[in-house]
Amino acid sequence: MHEKTRDRTGDRTVDRDGLRGDCANCFGLCCVALPFARSADFALDKPAGRPCLHLAADHRCGIHDRLRQKGFTGCTVYDCFGAGQKVSQVTFGGQDWRGAPAEHARAVFEVFPVVRQLHELLWYLTEALGLPAARPVHPELRRALERTEALTRGTPGELAALDVPAHRAEVNVLLLKTSELARAGVRGRGKDRRGADLMGARLKGADLHGANLRGACLIAADLTGADLRGADLIGADLRDTDLTDADLTGAFFLTQPQVTAARGGAGTRLPGSVTRPLHWTAGS
Repeated sequence: MHEKTRDRTGDRTVDRDGLRGDCANCFGLCCVALPFARSADFALDKPAGRPCLHLAADHRCGIHDRLRQKGFTGCTVYDCFGAGQKVSQVTFGGQDWRGAPAEHARAVFEVFPVVRQLHELLWYLTEALGLPAARPVHPELRRALERTEALTRGTPGELAALDVPAHRAEVNVLLLKTSELARAGVRGRGKDRRGADLMGARLKGADLHGANLRGACLIAADLTGADLRGADLIGADLRDTDLTDADLTGAFFLTQPQVTAARGGAGTRLPGSVTRPLHWTAGS
C-alpha cells in the first residue's frame, strides 16, 4: 500500500512507505538482534544476537505462514517501522552480518534497536503533520522530523552513542501538543485515561470519543462497539483487546503492531494509516 501524508504547512509530501518493514531488503535483523522468552507470545527462548532457529539462509522465516499456529504470535505483531532495511542497506551499505567479522555483526545488532526507535518516532511525527488541527505546531514538527531522519542516517558509532530517551522526550513534547490540538473541541476530550490500568475492563459500547488513552493498559479489555473516534492511542497496550465493531475512525498515533495484537472483525472501523489484520477474519 502506497501512502503519503500531506504536510499542511507547505507543499511537501512525506512518504510513509519507508516506515513499514520491507523484509526483502533486510538481513533478518529482528530474527537475530532481538531476544525473546518462552511465553504466550513465543514458543522458545532466544538470546539477543542469536538467529532464530526458523531463520533460513535467505533471511526469510521458515514458518512465516504458520507463526501463530507454531506459538510465535509475538513475531506476527512486531513491526520494525522500516528500520530493518535502513540498517541493512543504508547504515551498513548492504553488507550482510553473515560471514562478516564478529565485530561487524555486533555493531549491526546494537544499532538496529536504536534505528527502530527513531523510525517509530518518524511514524508519529509524520502522522502529526497530517493532522490539520495541529497546524500551529507543524513547523516544529517538521523540524523534529528532519532532525530525527538525519539521526537515522548517522554512522554506526554515532547511532550506538545516541541518547534516544533524551531525543524521544523532546519529540514527545510536540506530540503532546499535537494531541491537545487534535482533540480540542471534541466532546470526549475530557476523558483522560492516560496511563490508566484498564486490563480486562468491561468497556463494551463505551464513549471514548476524543479520549486520551496514551500508554493505557487495555490488555484483554472488552471494547466491543466502543466509540474511539479521534482518540489518542499512542503507546496503549492493545494485546488481546476486543475491538469487534469498535469505531476507531480518526484515532491517531495508532500503529500496526497495536492493531495486530488486538482482536477485531469486519465491523471494526480503522483509520487509514493501518490495515485490517488477516487473522481477524481468518479465525486464527
